[in-house]
Amino acid sequence: MWVSWGFDFLGLNYYTANYAAYAPNSNSVNVSFLTDSQVNLTTKRNGVPIGAMAASTWLFVYPRGIYDILLYVKKKYNNPLIYITENGIDEANNATLSLEEALADNMRIHYYYHHLSFLLQAIKDGANVKGYFAWSLLDNFEWSSGYTVRFGINYVDYKNGLKRYSKLSAKWFKNLLKNGGI
Repeated sequence: MWVSWGFDFLGLNYYTANYAAYAPNSNSVNVSFLTDSQVNLTTKRNGVPIGAMAASTWLFVYPRGIYDILLYVKKKYNNPLIYITENGIDEANNATLSLEEALADNMRIHYYYHHLSFLLQAIKDGANVKGYFAWSLLDNFEWSSGYTVRFGINYVDYKNGLKRYSKLSAKWFKNLLKNGGI
């Protein structure tokens, strides 16, 4: 019996990109989620990184990648409805910074500006994207990094009752939304 499964939308998390090269799985005994895609992933080509590295060693800034993946999904999967469910960049949690310095996250604004510009171009080129969520509203506990990195557009003061302060990126987003986009 044939069962056809449908879906309402595709949720896509995009942070970074990698170079990929075909790597056939020669050892079928040790197949895992790390090997079943049959690719070698790397962030460098000829010793040159794909983009600037963020605080996490896996996150390299490559804004064009969001455009590329959206157009790939459009072509390969008949242009499904897509929501960008996560997109963001981290910075090191540097306790030596003053609050004023910690709130000046210009690199995050740069990241979002360029990613949203490529997202807008993908939409203009026909990608069926209907929603976008920045990661994250608040600094938080990040999986294997704990509190050593900060993804939030709002600063959380872990030492003073979790008080919150808007970073420059939060103010930038507010202006972006108020003024109708990029």
